[in-house]
Amino acid sequence: MATELEEVLQFLSSPSPQVKKAAVDIVRDLTGSENELKALAHYSETVLASLSRLLGEKKEISEPAAKALINLSQKPEISKEMVEKGMTPIVMETLYRQDPGVIRLLVMLLVNLTQLEEGVMALLQTENEKMQGLYVMKLVRSFCTSSSEKIEDPFEHVGLVLINITKVEKGRKYLLDPKRGLLKQIIRQFDATSQLRKKGVCGTIRNCCFEADKQLHHLLLVSEYLWPALLLPVAGKKIYSEQDTSKMPPELGTALSIERESVDDPEIRIQALDAIYLIILQEAGRRALWSVNGPKILEIGYEDEEDAKVMEAYERVGSLLVQGNEIQETSSDSSK
Repeated sequence: MATELEEVLQFLSSPSPQVKKAAVDIVRDLTGSENELKALAHYSETVLASLSRLLGEKKEISEPAAKALINLSQKPEISKEMVEKGMTPIVMETLYRQDPGVIRLLVMLLVNLTQLEEGVMALLQTENEKMQGLYVMKLVRSFCTSSSEKIEDPFEHVGLVLINITKVEKGRKYLLDPKRGLLKQIIRQFDATSQLRKKGVCGTIRNCCFEADKQLHHLLLVSEYLWPALLLPVAGKKIYSEQDTSKMPPELGTALSIERESVDDPEIRIQALDAIYLIILQEAGRRALWSVNGPKILEIGYEDEEDAKVMEAYERVGSLLVQGNEIQETSSDSSK
């Protein structure tokens, strides 16, 4: 005899919209409880298959289905099962046919799925040579063309997906490929008002900078956008003097010569400083930072900083700049 939970799960496939709606609402509510989540995990094959079918339905059914899947995907073992059962292509094929509110939820589901390396590989489509990277390209395009000024920004969580993708070497190399120009598009989103977008952009840049020892040239190809995204968050609040800004490119000098909103999230400032650190580990990276008067910006930003962890990040960059100068001076002395 079927248990009460088994009966509810059977109703997810009911031909009646009203019955299906009632069943999916119950399942969504169950996924909000740790104990009920464990109970649902025993029926994961049925639950995942049924909920994934409901993602393509009208909002009143697809929305609670997406919420249930987000809750379920917080369990690594269930998230892994979702990836193995092809949840990524289902989400990507459904994404562009849905209401903005549901799109937002589906992107959040992708954030959870890409916490796993298997989920990243599924989104990169590494097993399909002809289609490789198509999903990521679509997401980047949507992230960069949707407006963050709207009350509901359906694609703002794409930034977190990009952070997850770039934790993997294949993901970093894909975004750094200059032929695709994806990194340039992503960096330009740092101007958005959404803090979540800023965090996604800065975290993605930071992760890409782990390739600086091999791909510094490709990073510096977009320096016109890269340096403002990394230096403005850590530049402090003061208006810079004409003497300081005259040694900077216009995109930095103009922004620092007027009043501006500071980046309040310390995590973004730390990510920016980490990225700068990874770049200046390379001599060419240090030269590039000096060429935009970056050390002066870091000096002024450090004076304004109050967060202890961010200050540590400044100091790590500063010590590397000092070491780099000492090495440079020693080598120039020996050549005399």
